[in-house]
Amino acid sequence: MRVTNASFPKRQQIASPTALSIAVQNEGDRALPNVAVSVDSLTYMAKRPAGLADRERPTWVIDQGPGPVNEPPVESEEVSPPGGGETAFVRTWALGRLAPHQTKVFRWKLTPVRAGSHTVHWSVAAGVYGKAKAVSTSGAGALAGSFTVHVAPEPTETHVNPETGAVAKGPAPTSQGPVGVVP
Repeated sequence: MRVTNASFPKRQQIASPTALSIAVQNEGDRALPNVAVSVDSLTYMAKRPAGLADRERPTWVIDQGPGPVNEPPVESEEVSPPGGGETAFVRTWALGRLAPHQTKVFRWKLTPVRAGSHTVHWSVAAGVYGKAKAVSTSGAGALAGSFTVHVAPEPTETHVNPETGAVAKGPAPTSQGPVGVVP
C-alpha cells in the first residue's frame, strides 16, 4: 500500500471550514478487504469546569465524514454527521474493498473550534479487525503520519455581497444611505 496524498492546511482559523484528505493506493496484486483510516487528536480533554461527565471536547467539528452522503442526507445521531465510512471503532472510518492498483480518497469536512497549535495523527489499515495488515510498498512498516496545524483565534471577516448574494471576504461596504432622500 501507499499513501499518495495526505493534506490538511497548516494554517486555519476558528469557524472557517477546512478539509483533511488522505488518498490510499493498493499497489499489491490482491484486494484489500476494507481499507480504513484512523484519525486521532480531533478532540482534547478539558480540565475545567470540574466535575464534567465527559471531559472530551472537539478541537475540530466533523461536518462530514469521508464516505458517500446518503440521498437524502440522514443524520442518525447527533454524533453522526452526514457522510459514510463510520465504523464501530472510535475515530476510524472504512471505505470498503480496495481492488489491486486502485485508490480511495478519505476526505473529511471539518471546522476548527479551538485556537492554538495542534498535532493530528493518522494511520491506515487494510481492514478494521486487525487481520489484514497495511504494509508500505517500501517495507518501512505501518502507514501513518501527522499534521501540525496552527488555528488562529479569529475567523476571517466576511459579508454577503448584496448584488450577487455570494459570500465575500473583508468588511461589508458602507451604505450611502437610503435611495431618494432629499437633502
